[in-house]
Amino acid sequence: MERSVAELVGGTDVEALTAEEVVETVLERLHPGVALACSFQKEESVLLDMLLEREPRARVFALDTHVLFPETYAVWRQLEQRYGIRIEVFEGPSLGRQAAIHGEALWERNPDLCCSIRKIGPLGAALSGLHGWITGVRRDQSSSRTATPKLGWDDRHELWKASPLADWTDDDVWAYIRERDLPVNPLHERGYASIGCTHCTTPGTGREGRWVGSGKTECGLHA
Repeated sequence: MERSVAELVGGTDVEALTAEEVVETVLERLHPGVALACSFQKEESVLLDMLLEREPRARVFALDTHVLFPETYAVWRQLEQRYGIRIEVFEGPSLGRQAAIHGEALWERNPDLCCSIRKIGPLGAALSGLHGWITGVRRDQSSSRTATPKLGWDDRHELWKASPLADWTDDDVWAYIRERDLPVNPLHERGYASIGCTHCTTPGTGREGRWVGSGKTECGLHA
């Protein structure tokens, strides 16, 4: 059932809030029942810093598809060490198990099913029992994200969804990273604007480097 943001924040104009204020608002109303979904892209480096500065015990989770880039696993470790945390892991099946059930290279034959198994299923488990989640979605990442609210009701998962960086530009993100000297996935500086699994990600701007040649631009986590 669709719910109004006013139910959560009263008369506050969430769209007028800064990213930091959105994080604070969500923590005030939903902690400890809210968690950051961390894909170890530059936006999550920013949000992790904002979130843990305000609530060191805040929950953070990641979806391990077992086919992430080595650079992604490396920045994962760096972030845990910097903040002294352990990021919760929700996993899809191993390559061997997926091959045994669905055949080899499922990402080539049926990328939608591959994403469903490796990402959508684990996300459902990660969100179970939560009242809200925080994402790094920005409006300028793709045409499918231009209407992303800073805070809204996620009818699909039946909980609140916050995207504090919705109105940030790429330059805004990099400025924060440099100001705070944050760990960041090095693939961004090699031309990868969006980083997913090794088999489905190439360099490109926006979401152009994802699922090249398939017509697919979203895995379904935010669709």
